[in-house]
Amino acid sequence: MIYTIRNEFLTVQISAHGAELQSIKDAGGHEYLWQGDPAYWTSHAPNIFPYVARLTEGKYILDGKEYGFGNHGLVRYEDLAAEEISPAAVSFCLEATEETKKKYPFDFRYLIRYEVSGTRLLIRTEVENRGTERMYFAVGGHPGFNVPMEDGLSFEDYYLEFDTPAHPYRIFLADSGAVTPAQEVYHMDADCRIPLQHDLFDHDAIVLHHAAKKVTVRSDRGNRSVTVSYPDFRYIGFWHKPKTDAPYVCIEPWTSLPSREGIVENLALQADLLHLDAGEKWTTEWSVEITG
Repeated sequence: MIYTIRNEFLTVQISAHGAELQSIKDAGGHEYLWQGDPAYWTSHAPNIFPYVARLTEGKYILDGKEYGFGNHGLVRYEDLAAEEISPAAVSFCLEATEETKKKYPFDFRYLIRYEVSGTRLLIRTEVENRGTERMYFAVGGHPGFNVPMEDGLSFEDYYLEFDTPAHPYRIFLADSGAVTPAQEVYHMDADCRIPLQHDLFDHDAIVLHHAAKKVTVRSDRGNRSVTVSYPDFRYIGFWHKPKTDAPYVCIEPWTSLPSREGIVENLALQADLLHLDAGEKWTTEWSVEITG
């Protein structure tokens, strides 16, 4: 089922399946969210929980047992229950079941809330450990945005611009999507700007650590832009389907990294995973703002 929230500036649609964004339109009806053209990428904006991207060999170890799930975890594959429905906001909830515990053996509650406020879409995520054992997890977003955003412009007319200069490190991914040991300082124009070119993504996502916490995709030749703010996330990734001319870019805030190359991770030992002890909750909020 598709749910619609709106105000005078935005109309946003979300599917109960995966609680995935389907559309972000401005007051004039212009679409900013990638619409899932199967020639490039069929998704729009998957939600990531409880693991980012791929597991080596599709599995992990916990308490001496092997488990596994698909790319980006569980939520994107499940139907979530809609709650707290109002004209400007809606929440979606996924709770652990016997089936989810076969893949992820924790008694969790995952809640994601979407709210339109002015020209911003606020996305609030809450994770609760309802079990008795320490729970290990990651959270992230994966929205794709149409580029170009205006007629007469090309993909190469756009750039990604952080709100403050920084000298982040790039974390390199293998062809499998696993994290390699290689890292290097990622050089940007004026220490804040990445000009968009399709071949930027020929070797998978650009994943940065120690970058600024707000980034905008825009063109000096146009009026429309999208800004993603992610104050609580350690990593930011940029992606479109490699070795294509895909007319979109994904802006992906991640709390944690994928599995390391050649290593089946032990969830209790992976250094950058978040954790919650029995009864604890973790909450974060990030946002998408449109201009145009």
